[in-house]
Amino acid sequence: MQTTKNLINNVSEASLMIKRNHQYGPGMLLLFMFIGSAHLMAAPGAKSGGPPPVPVVIVEALQVSLAPRVWYAGAVISLNDARLAAEVEGKVEWIAEVGTVVNKGDELVHLDELFIRQQLLEQEAVVEREQARLIFFKKEVSRLKSLASQNSTAERQLDQAIADRSVSQSELNAAHARLSQAREQLKRSRVRAPFAGVVSERFKHVGEWVDSGKEVVRLVNPQRVEIQTRVPVHSLENIAVDSELQLLAGERQDTARIQSIVPVGDDRSRLYELRLVPTSEQWSVGQTVRVAVPTAKAREVIAIPRDALVLRRDGTRVFRIKEDNSAEPLTVTTGIASGDLIEVKGGIQAGDKVVTRGGERLRPGQQVMILNETQSKEQP
Repeated sequence: MQTTKNLINNVSEASLMIKRNHQYGPGMLLLFMFIGSAHLMAAPGAKSGGPPPVPVVIVEALQVSLAPRVWYAGAVISLNDARLAAEVEGKVEWIAEVGTVVNKGDELVHLDELFIRQQLLEQEAVVEREQARLIFFKKEVSRLKSLASQNSTAERQLDQAIADRSVSQSELNAAHARLSQAREQLKRSRVRAPFAGVVSERFKHVGEWVDSGKEVVRLVNPQRVEIQTRVPVHSLENIAVDSELQLLAGERQDTARIQSIVPVGDDRSRLYELRLVPTSEQWSVGQTVRVAVPTAKAREVIAIPRDALVLRRDGTRVFRIKEDNSAEPLTVTTGIASGDLIEVKGGIQAGDKVVTRGGERLRPGQQVMILNETQSKEQP
């Protein structure tokens, strides 16, 4: 490097001297410049002008267990999704707005209580009446017992009093039961949340009449969710409870564990239901997803990322990096795909370094400069 600088300085000084002294003509000046250029070309460290190394990102080929898969449509459902009905009839006085978040036991619907309270007062009066009758018959039995030993008439009256006392006791028990029912109806005039959740739908509005058993609101728990999908019968032999399947919703990926397999097929579609529990909790009830279900048993294959494939008209190519950092193209055929990985056949071995970024610009035998993932993202 120092020699090259000295040659450049010498040529420059000679050119200045020629111009100042005018001792040499223009031809001699060209001669000096040609000699300097020849020395520069012959200087140590000068390159022949080949293409510069291409920056690439590489990964190692893996030997993994993969299985062919088919994607089936699924949906996110809630474990607690209930259409709550009124248990008594009445006019709606208040109902929770859609979107209201409630805890277990919170009030959702309040029905008019006027008629129920009137029934409650009536049953309370019946209970008091039957209690009074029972007290009278008890006293009558006690009085007649003392007279029964003196004459037969009193004995016959005693038997009647005992029978009346038993009937009065039964009537009192029935009155207490009707009173309990009235109190329970009063309590059930307010529909309460059986679990924590959010009101997602209202079927009645304030002022409307509700019959017993009619739906009034829908309550959904968005925190506890499952994935529901349906698969054909031949897929059941390749899956099992507690095994994991891949989920896909747009660009979002996740995994889910099979919670249960319903062993009863639908009469029309002949599909069997699967229930899966997703790994993450950031799924919305009603969201559509796709579930990857294996169609055959897994087998050991050599797999690389899909980004390593270079598609050409004459076939699919992968660039393998040799020990001297030169690129070696290999024509491959693809097989099983799973997520970002895909099976390749055609000379690739486990542990080989293959290019995942920058392969489109490579030529056979070209030198490369290996970058990590962070550096590659900073390239323009």
